[in-house]
Amino acid sequence: MTDLQVRKMRFAFADYDVPFLWNEENPAFSSMANAVSFLAIGFEKMIVNMIREAMPLITDPAVAEEADAFVRQEGQHSTAHRQHANGLIRRYPGLQETLNEVIAEFDRLTVHTSVEYRLAYTADLEATFTPVFKLMLDNDSTLFRPGDDRVASLFIWHFVEEVEHRSSALIIFDSVVGSDVYRMRMAPSIFRHVLKVIRVACAGFNEHVPLEERKVDALSMFASYRRRQKLRTWLPFLHAEDHGPMPRAFDHLPLREQLVALAGVIRSQLPKHNPDHEKLPALADVWFQRYEAGYDVSHWYTADPVAP
Repeated sequence: MTDLQVRKMRFAFADYDVPFLWNEENPAFSSMANAVSFLAIGFEKMIVNMIREAMPLITDPAVAEEADAFVRQEGQHSTAHRQHANGLIRRYPGLQETLNEVIAEFDRLTVHTSVEYRLAYTADLEATFTPVFKLMLDNDSTLFRPGDDRVASLFIWHFVEEVEHRSSALIIFDSVVGSDVYRMRMAPSIFRHVLKVIRVACAGFNEHVPLEERKVDALSMFASYRRRQKLRTWLPFLHAEDHGPMPRAFDHLPLREQLVALAGVIRSQLPKHNPDHEKLPALADVWFQRYEAGYDVSHWYTADPVAP
């Protein structure tokens, strides 16, 4: 029997404007997180369709129950991220085109790739989440706390639930496909697609959100892009457009922690990887305890921390 809970969360994004620069102290992380919201909507739509297609192939009732809880959690994430994205689109209507492009990238996967490939895609990408989100949640005091509490609370909820269901995608993949070799072979194309989608989102941010409101070049998270933009200053004939400063979201974090997260991402793609053995962010336990106690976790930093 699965231990996953399906929690319906709402974050009041319709109550007042949703700022693009929701963490003014870290514009690069604000932009990165916004791109994750856009990606999550398309990715989780793909997951819903994939699980529907894969269910007849799952013969183990326990795995079927895990798949059902997993997809229902992901459906809640998609709903909340749509509310966040809709708030950004109300302020910057051109971002609707960007969101449509992101969703279309995943719709093409649904139409043109096998269910086995999409199961591998989901298992490979989800396997990276625990080390990456641990890095973020372990540094919530600078990445989340200074920002808009609705957006911060959305991402904290999403990330702790990704930690909660960290094994689900691999369990489903192993039940239906069961080939580490196949999963590893598909990994390069999978991560090329992930980066492509994030680039689509970030390019849209550069196009539709004024620099004075985003403060950074939204594509600055890509090392190859930063190198090309720097060449622009030396080789003006390249005619690369200047979209603003190019800081990185994690520049202020300890290098050791960043390397530990990178090692975890690499480890997650190896044969026989077991996410249950991963070190977990302490904040996840605190979140689950507060949720069970009845605290308003949709306002993680601004709700009364003493009384439910």
